Amino acid sequence: MASSAHKQAEYPPNLHGATAAPPPTPSTQPNHHLASSAATLDALSRLLHRLPPALSLPTRRSPSTQSPPVISLSEPKLTDLMLSSASQLGFFQLSNHDMPSQLAASAETESLSLFQLTLDQKESIFPKNWPIGFDVDDEDNGDGGGCQSFCLDASCLTESSMDLKLGSLLAFTRALEKLGLKIIDLLANAVGFENPVGEDPTKFSALMWLSKGQGYEETVMPGAFYPYVVGLQYQIRCRKYSLLADSGWISVSPQVDSVMVTIGDIAQVWSNGKMKKVRGRPVACLGDEGKSSRCISMSLVVTLPQDSRISPLLPKDEEGNVEEEEEAYRENTQKKMFNSFPLEEYAWRVYHQRLPLKDPLDRYRI
Repeated sequence: MASSAHKQAEYPPNLHGATAAPPPTPSTQPNHHLASSAATLDALSRLLHRLPPALSLPTRRSPSTQSPPVISLSEPKLTDLMLSSASQLGFFQLSNHDMPSQLAASAETESLSLFQLTLDQKESIFPKNWPIGFDVDDEDNGDGGGCQSFCLDASCLTESSMDLKLGSLLAFTRALEKLGLKIIDLLANAVGFENPVGEDPTKFSALMWLSKGQGYEETVMPGAFYPYVVGLQYQIRCRKYSLLADSGWISVSPQVDSVMVTIGDIAQVWSNGKMKKVRGRPVACLGDEGKSSRCISMSLVVTLPQDSRISPLLPKDEEGNVEEEEEAYRENTQKKMFNSFPLEEYAWRVYHQRLPLKDPLDRYRI
């Protein structure tokens, strides 16, 4: 009997007999939909945590700051060191030069006085004659927050030096010009081509670019971009700069009293691509000093007359005889990396395009 009672308990109740207990209400049933959703979210979370680093979303990081290679003008292997830096980086800094620090400081003071002129005075004293003259960035809203710049050559400075007392700025420009011509000659000898500039004032043009704007925390190209052979910037104080090199944006911090040298696009074509370049002028980064900090930059660029044509230059032999080299060069024209092009057309394009996304020299590459 006990066995029979036990078997009866194992069977479900008779649905046609005694009244069955009511089914549980929905509120007491487990919510299988919510449980499924939670399980899906948990699985998704575990999947995201297991993603390899290559599939993670990219983060924007500022480039690490580096010190440009220091090259002394008294170095016995000067040309080798300059060629190494120019071919690998496109920039370096010079020490043991004869640029007096007092002259640079006086030139900066005189440059500041130009930006203190009224807008009408700036435009009337330094009228725009591309690329010479006073320029206001298109984004300037009139409150002085945009980028203002002066592009001055020696004749412009000479005419204005007496009225505005720009004697130190003129002397500083000529000193940097002299140093720039020396650097071009050293690089030409190092690469192995005839120096097309020399010291003939009709074959080159030196432009002093004075830029003023608010402190930049990000890599922004202030003002206009003009083609050049080499650019020079004396370091009055410790400051970081951003350079747009062939490898991308680079943050550098040159030594005080050094001269930072950047290789331009003209020099890169002359060397048939052997030298790297920096596009535009160095950008002062004053993020650590605050956005209200004043940014004054004095950059001298050595460029060419606008009617010049830019092309790779023929190598020279040790005896200076280029006849055999010319024939070999003609037989191997497929090795040329650039086609010849007029400077004025190229300069107008890059100047008004400001900062093209692609390398503007790409259209001339072979």
